[in-house]
Amino acid sequence: MRPTVPAVTTDELIAAAAPKIAALGGAFYFDPKTLATGKEHGLDGFRFYFLGRGGVMGDVEPNVVVSAFGYFNPALVDRLWTTGREKLAPPAAAAAYIECCRQFGRERISDVADLEAFCNAAEAIVAAVDPAGLTLYAGIAAAPLPDDAPGRAMQLIAVLRELRGSIHLVAVRASGLTGQIAQFLRRPNDYASFGWGDTAPDVTDEDRARLDRAEALTNDIVGPSFAVVDDKAADTTVRVLTDIEAAVGS
Repeated sequence: MRPTVPAVTTDELIAAAAPKIAALGGAFYFDPKTLATGKEHGLDGFRFYFLGRGGVMGDVEPNVVVSAFGYFNPALVDRLWTTGREKLAPPAAAAAYIECCRQFGRERISDVADLEAFCNAAEAIVAAVDPAGLTLYAGIAAAPLPDDAPGRAMQLIAVLRELRGSIHLVAVRASGLTGQIAQFLRRPNDYASFGWGDTAPDVTDEDRARLDRAEALTNDIVGPSFAVVDDKAADTTVRVLTDIEAAVGS
């Protein structure tokens, strides 16, 4: 008699999948081929990053991008967005960026098993999302998905990354924390590159407690969407993400 495998709870699925999605969803951002595509349009890597991610919201004013990229210094966002869109319209940059994401998947994860099953689970999660207040996520989620499994899977991972990122920014603000302080607490090594300078901000134990509350709130908000997948799909999702990690890292 085969042993019974314990059911994967929604909380366990989120805990296992979230860090993988966070890493994999942005793996193509500064890939050499992505950077080369940006250069073809006269954009350096950082400007292509801003226009590529933010362009799903349209050719909007800088403050709109500031609202979605809440961990960056607004002055940096304003400068890179403004100078970048002088060379390429943000919607065109977004289309090119998403295609870079798809191509990254086609080149790196074509040999990963069960990509179709993963895509089915990811699409079910996306279909269950209430996009209210999640503008950046809603923009990329509206982009058409390709037919091929590797490109589709990688794009869906990027969509799920923006889902959690958009929710977490809402949770950070709801917890009384600024994006600047949250960025320093979560990624101190990236603090300067996000436009905040080299001087560390003053942080308190209460700030750290607020970040913990924001993380818990993020899980609460994202939970209902992940709850739509059954045990088998949850297990497949984590397993395929693990295999994609190995393929991307190899």
